[in-house]
Amino acid sequence: MTQSAFIHAVLNPDAPVPTGLTDASGRPASARFNVYRNNVAVSLKEALSSGFPAIKSLLGTAFFDAMTGVYLRAHPPKSPRLALYGETFPDFLAGFDPLRHLPYLPDVARLEYALRQSYHAADTTALTPDALQTPDALIRPLRLAPSVFWIESAYPVTQIHAAAFGGPNPTGGAETALVTRAIFDPVATGFPPGTSAVLMALNAGTSLDEALTVAPPLLDLSVFLSALLTGGALTLPQDTAHV
Repeated sequence: MTQSAFIHAVLNPDAPVPTGLTDASGRPASARFNVYRNNVAVSLKEALSSGFPAIKSLLGTAFFDAMTGVYLRAHPPKSPRLALYGETFPDFLAGFDPLRHLPYLPDVARLEYALRQSYHAADTTALTPDALQTPDALIRPLRLAPSVFWIESAYPVTQIHAAAFGGPNPTGGAETALVTRAIFDPVATGFPPGTSAVLMALNAGTSLDEALTVAPPLLDLSVFLSALLTGGALTLPQDTAHV
């Protein structure tokens, strides 16, 4: 029995019990293996359920449970860290035929995964609002904290995400979804499409003054800067930021 054969049998309920798998008495361990196989599937489904609650809310529990059963067998974990399981889930949703009529779902899943990444990201020392009051504040090179993530979407994903938990119906269209984490809980904020250019510039170590030159015309700079500062998003270059 090879490791790949064992994994295949664990993830496929219709697969036969691997040959040579026995209990302490040398008898076939079919019953025990089936229990183990079921426990693996349940734990992976629970990880996806807790990791993508908005997707589950939008699709309903029954559909989500059936769909994640398909996903986990095609995309088993590549890391023992179940807290970050589901990296390929957004792309899976994009190619899942029953969801072709819901083209915004992959980006909602990308937002949820970004929120999870932010939660587990390393801590860093963020700049306070007072630090931007110094004479060189606008020309000093900056970086983004490891907990900062963003996605560009053709849909109002932050609003769709909020609506999944009882928020108002989404309005508007494309946006840049910015994820920040001040202390423990990440927050997603929607900004005009193209705001990611500013974020990429900041994360490359440019100054705030220089980064804002690529801001889209509709970006409210006061709201944007407030989100960065209250979200603990800005650091000095010696801190390592996540791209």
